[in-house]
Amino acid sequence: MHTLTIDLDQNKKIFFASDFHLGAPNKEGSRSREKKIIRWLETVEKEAAAILLVGDLFDFWFEYDHVVPKGFVRFLNKLAEFSDKGIPIYIFHGNHDMWMFDYLESEIGATVFSDPIHLKVNDKVLFVGHGDGLGPGDYTFKALRKVFRNKIAQWLFKWIHPDIGVGLANKWSSRSRINHTIEIQEINRENEWLFLYSKKLEADQHFDYYVFGHRHLPLTLDINKESTYINLGEWLNFNSFGVFDGTDFQIDYFESDSN
Repeated sequence: MHTLTIDLDQNKKIFFASDFHLGAPNKEGSRSREKKIIRWLETVEKEAAAILLVGDLFDFWFEYDHVVPKGFVRFLNKLAEFSDKGIPIYIFHGNHDMWMFDYLESEIGATVFSDPIHLKVNDKVLFVGHGDGLGPGDYTFKALRKVFRNKIAQWLFKWIHPDIGVGLANKWSSRSRINHTIEIQEINRENEWLFLYSKKLEADQHFDYYVFGHRHLPLTLDINKESTYINLGEWLNFNSFGVFDGTDFQIDYFESDSN
């Protein structure tokens, strides 16, 4: 497993966000969300030691040899600006955009992770990943995930004309989106599979924080006195993000009434 080390200076912070789902539910809704994300990035720029975008930035993404999906130029340009200014951008594959290859690395200078990582920040250690395919249950998705990540399957999809392939994939993505009407108060930690996964990992190796996306619910749940499970939520409803100052990890909200 990859280990990323960040030496965090005083008055600097690391910012986390996930599940932008740019492209959904339509062009107008996506464009409005994209502009909001850019405003958020502009507000955190001065304090940011690094930006970690923990999966499902796009509702669908596939990199052909010479083609990428249309749109998102404002968002990608802002990430490129950050990278050019020396603010590292780390992007994780999600289940909707696992077909990122080298485009974002070569064009905007991001580092892309396809699996969870160990993040060491000063004297704290975090386990960070999108969260898809982890924990108990959901065996159908886990089987599909193996197919989608298979090199042969990716090679075969590449030979479908983009107008057809992207259109089919967008329809599939719209069907698989999580139900956003779930109330945070209804969460039972014994049924929260990423919490259970974190609890199991913690029994073998200590992490101060377990940070995931995927569930679309901003959550902070204590695993024990020394370890905490964090879910970053999403930007279709909550506009939630994570802030880590080297000691404490907080969930915050941008231009939102959520609390």
